[in-house]
Amino acid sequence: MTTLTPTAAWQQMLDGNRRFVNGEPRHPNQDVERRHELAHQQNPVATLFGCSDSRLAAEIIFDLGLGDLFVVRNAGQVIGESIVGSLEYAVEILKVPLIVVLAHDECGAVRAAIDGTAIDADPLPPHIWKLIAPIIPAARKVLAENGGTSPADIDAEQVGREHLRNTVANLLQSSELISDAVAEGRLGIVGANYRLAEGTAVPAISVGIDTKGIEDVPATEEGSQ
Repeated sequence: MTTLTPTAAWQQMLDGNRRFVNGEPRHPNQDVERRHELAHQQNPVATLFGCSDSRLAAEIIFDLGLGDLFVVRNAGQVIGESIVGSLEYAVEILKVPLIVVLAHDECGAVRAAIDGTAIDADPLPPHIWKLIAPIIPAARKVLAENGGTSPADIDAEQVGREHLRNTVANLLQSSELISDAVAEGRLGIVGANYRLAEGTAVPAISVGIDTKGIEDVPATEEGSQ
């Protein structure tokens, strides 16, 4: 079993994303031999926790294949018990060196949270409301900081970035196992924003890994922690 460092894992994902953006994907690890190789074991490069949006097909946008990513997704990449448990499994059992939390622009869950800040907002089905409720504090914070008074005054991109930061923070607060792995230097966390039109995954926040020191990384929106 090959053990990657958090930096090497992120570099591999960036290389694949660059190939995807440039229209030069290699489609690795998608053949019969790879399928047979993985029949009884897996050794993923990283785990990706992202939004369920159909435009974020994780292995495609990072040009990876079978067994390369341990993927956990829900609408709006909202932390919950099953999410934390799945990520802990990836870290503790599969020994992944990297968690990528992937947000994106034009997110429907973020839009629903923004619309939900209105006093006269139409009620949502209870399970949908429960899902998006953790995004609403980010929407209200952006509204307050910009001096707005209605959902129309809220910048969805700002809300997405704020929610991404909150998600990474909530993950560390929710899991002693994951926070200990970061403190021990065997796990890094990168929060990134995926640009739908461009196809780029832009790092916005990092914990336990310095994304600024990695080749071909676009300028980060937030400093590393």
